[in-house]
This record gives sequence, structure tokens and C-alpha cells, in this order.
Amino acid sequence: MKQNIKIAVIGLGYVGLPLARLFSTKYPTVGFDINQRRIDELMRGHDATLEVDDVLLQSAINKGFVCTNNLDEIRDCNFYVVTVPTPVDINNNPDLTPLYKASETVGKVISKGDIVVYESTVYPGVTEDECLPVVEKVSGLKFNVDFFAGYSPERINPGDKLHTVEKIKKVTSGSTPEIGKVVNDVYASVITAGTHLAPSMKVAEAAKVIENSQRDINIAFVNELSKIFNKMGIDTTEVLEAAGTKWNFLPFKPGLVGGHCIGVDPYYLAQASQRLGYNPEIILAGRRMNDGMGEYVANQVVKLMLKNGIQVVDSSVLVLGFTFKENCPDVRNTKVIDIIKALSEYNTHLTIFDPWADPVEVKHEYGVDTVRDLTGERYDAIILAVAHNEFVSLDISSLKKEKSVVYDVKGLLKESDGRL
Repeated sequence: MKQNIKIAVIGLGYVGLPLARLFSTKYPTVGFDINQRRIDELMRGHDATLEVDDVLLQSAINKGFVCTNNLDEIRDCNFYVVTVPTPVDINNNPDLTPLYKASETVGKVISKGDIVVYESTVYPGVTEDECLPVVEKVSGLKFNVDFFAGYSPERINPGDKLHTVEKIKKVTSGSTPEIGKVVNDVYASVITAGTHLAPSMKVAEAAKVIENSQRDINIAFVNELSKIFNKMGIDTTEVLEAAGTKWNFLPFKPGLVGGHCIGVDPYYLAQASQRLGYNPEIILAGRRMNDGMGEYVANQVVKLMLKNGIQVVDSSVLVLGFTFKENCPDVRNTKVIDIIKALSEYNTHLTIFDPWADPVEVKHEYGVDTVRDLTGERYDAIILAVAHNEFVSLDISSLKKEKSVVYDVKGLLKESDGRL
């Protein structure tokens, strides 16, 4: 490994940009992305994802941090970090296309002695079996002879200003024990929370997918409890508060499970398992439960409306929030869209209010319209789907008609007609 490390981060989204900015505090760093609009925005000193504060970003740029879509500007780097997304397709099968393309990009610029580290979430074995052969083919170099690799799973929590990238312990690994130490040392130099050097890249890959699969299963459990207690006429929140007085009770809450990690990663592990002839019953059962919660919410709202004598067809419904989580503009894999699709079947007139979501992005990705301001209209039903801070002080009573239904998915409101 060359002594003077220069880093290129491939993919400048929610994961790549914060990491690249952090690396730039210690090393010459170039951020690479194929999206020209994103590059222009970042070089003007603004991050639309709001993960990196504009002051921090502008300071990094002033000190030499560069964002580009020009391959020539990353040719002289020797430590490449791939942070592109790994989504699932319409059938919930892992889509490795972004990884293949990023590996091709690395293959075009990598040189002898260089290291490429993958951070994208994958099932065990993808880095060695799928990504590195692409780098070899494009570069003409031989893995673990001419160039080396590592895997360090991302742990970014979008919208979280407390657990920022440097404050989250980082798992690292390398394609050889010596490279593992190099990779670990590079990350340890900027991650104040410390690092954990895994014995192999496959162990590091597996650690990542089980982190979010575990959360998915736990949330699925409390979602199922919410359905049971609803039939019993018991408030789930009150039950969880009582159970939470035990020292080792896990404090999970029911809700919609979307986003780029928890709602996706279990499918990566499931497919890898199925390829080996084992059907992961608990993992897939949790996914089915959580994937069905949007439609469940819609059905509960319709039942409440009918109970109140409200005609559902042609009714007006206000949905508060569209992003996949609170206080964050990220709309990837949001499950609020499932509520909207289910209610649309009743020909309801939907208003989706989200002060965080970009209406242009939502329209492009989901084909629905969102607004960032309310007009003073009153609605037959109001659904609080995302717990944005702005909704805490919202005067719900001013938005209600005489018989309106209020359904609180997140348990944020003091009074509601129904909640998970």
C-alpha cells in the first residue's frame, strides 16, 4: 500500500457524502458521483439530503475537498470506497446493478497496490463473488495480487444528528490480514467511536445484514401485537409502556417499516439463504408483516370512517408525512405510499402534506403530489403517518370536520380515534 493515501468515495448520497467529508479532514479526498446536478449542488456548498451541514461542507471544499463526475480526477487515488445504494426490485429481489456499475468505475481507474473498500449492504460473498471480478475484468489486474479489497458496512442513520458517522463504531475487514489492518487504520483515524476489525469480509457483510434484519423482526412482532390488542380494545402504547418497566424489555414500537436499510436488507439475507436451500421462515414472516402495515392502516381508517357515518368514496383525506422516517427528507422505500394506494382505490381525494419531502422527487419516484403548506381546508379523515417535529404543534382540530376521523400511526397526538 502506498504511504500517501488519497481517497475517492464513489456515490455521494446519504452514506457517501458524510463519509467523504469526514475523510477529507485527514486525507486528500475526492467525491465521485454520476449525477451532475448533485455534483453542482454540492460544489455550491449545499447538501439536499441535509446529512452534512452546509457550513461543514463549505469548510471542507475550502480546504480542498472536491466532488466530481470526471474519472480523470480520481485516477491518482489509491483508496477507493464504494457507497452506492443496493435496492430491491419490484419482486423484492436484490438489485446489484449500482454495485456492478460502481465496480466498473473503479476498474477503469484502479492501479497496482490500490485498495477498494465496499460499504454497500449486500449478502455474504457479494464483494468477492460479484464485485471484485468486475474490477478485475475492467482493470486487467488480479485481485489480491495487483490490488486489494475490504468491506466496511455503512451505519448511517438518515436524519440523526446525534449518531453521526464519526460517532458510530465501524466494522472493518480486508481481503488479507495485512490489508484488513490498513483498512482498519484508515477508518480508525477518523471514526472517534472506534472500529472493530472482523476476521473476513464475509463476516463483515453478514454482520450488516443481520443488524437490520433483527430490527425488522422486532418491529414486526410489535406490529402483530398492535393488531391483536386492537381487536381486544387495548391500547398498544400503554401495554408497551407497562412492559417496558422490565429492565431487559426491548423498547420497539409499531409502525411503518421503510427506508433503504430495515425494509430492504432482510431480503438480501433471505435470498442468500434460499440459494443454499434453506427457507428463512422468521425473516420472511417479519417482512410480510411489516410490508402489510400500510394497507392495514388504510383499512382501519376506512372502518373508522364508516363507523362515524362518513361516506368513504369521494371523501377528503389528509396524510401527514410522506418520508420514510421523521425529520428527514429521505423518501426511499417509504411505506406511506401503501396507505395512499389503498385509499386511492376508494376514490378518496388525498392531500399529502410533508414539509420535509421534495415534491419534485416524490412525483418522479412515486407519481403522487405532495404539498409543503396547508390551505385551511377541513378533511373527513386525517392520518398522521410520520412523526415530523412540525406536526407536534399542528392544530389538528382546525383541520377536522364535525365527524372527522383522526388516525395516529406514530402515537404522536394526544387524542385520536385510532392508532397502532
